[in-house]
Amino acid sequence: MTEQQPYRVVSRHPGFELRRYPAHLVAEMQIQASFTRAPIEAFRPLAAYVGGANRARHPIGPSTPATSASDGSEKIAMTVPVVQVEGEWPGAYLVQFVMPATFTAATLPEPVDARVRIREIPAQLAAAIRFSGRWTEQAFSQRATMLGRSVTAAGLQPTGAIRYARFDLPWKPWFLRRNEVVLPVVE
Repeated sequence: MTEQQPYRVVSRHPGFELRRYPAHLVAEMQIQASFTRAPIEAFRPLAAYVGGANRARHPIGPSTPATSASDGSEKIAMTVPVVQVEGEWPGAYLVQFVMPATFTAATLPEPVDARVRIREIPAQLAAAIRFSGRWTEQAFSQRATMLGRSVTAAGLQPTGAIRYARFDLPWKPWFLRRNEVVLPVVE
């Protein structure tokens, strides 16, 4: 079973849930590509990182969701969602793998690939809309527009970039896939 990023539902509003997300770690990569190509191009280096292309920072304990290799690397349990956020310039995206909650910045292995960066995302309040369907730019864009309007109508103020979250493997039938659009809001 894959660990899911934790959150607590604070309230429900027309068109979205208001959630509190705890601080968490991500392994991320910035990609210059289209909305559709970015996660495809980032997947291999990020999957390699969780698959053991890393350097362990600590001895493995019985409660750590990882397995140790003889070369000092660790395999990290996969967590969902895989997140995509618009990058610092047009046509760039950050693709993020959410790390298991049992890791800290001091215990998470260091990436071997210099393109993979570890970053802590601070705790935040965010509005979220869930939907099933294909992973298309149009599907996510439509939900992002709806979410932005619903958040504003509820009297909340957005603060930060919209996150596009994918929860399922590519071979899961499109009509069963869980997707979300998440928008941080001012406390």
